[in-house]
Amino acid sequence: MSYQNLEIWQLARKASIDIHTMTLNNLPKFEMYEEGSQIRRSSKSVRSNIVEGYGRRESKQDFVLRLSYALASNDETIDHLDILHETGSLKDSNLYTELREHLTLLGKKLNLFIQAVREGHRSSK
Repeated sequence: MSYQNLEIWQLARKASIDIHTMTLNNLPKFEMYEEGSQIRRSSKSVRSNIVEGYGRRESKQDFVLRLSYALASNDETIDHLDILHETGSLKDSNLYTELREHLTLLGKKLNLFIQAVREGHRSSK
């Protein structure tokens, strides 16, 4: 099995691509190096921490730690998304809602996966 088979990684991959695309196509130019840069980095950190944790999965403690970092980065991404919407930089409310719902689902799935790892189950859901 590969980390690419994990549902949480697949969701994180989609989120990072969608966030990256949103920052390039839907934000004012000045946000490219401000909040746009921050949200791109935090969204990519989610998937990277899942990968790093998977690589360290022989140590449950390391795996849970990296998954916790992924969850924290996901929360950070949601906060950046909220800031972009609240300040009017992201004007497309439908896109905001779609991205926010996807990130919220990812956070829930990460929480469940962390719990499963803590309990010793070999689950990818």
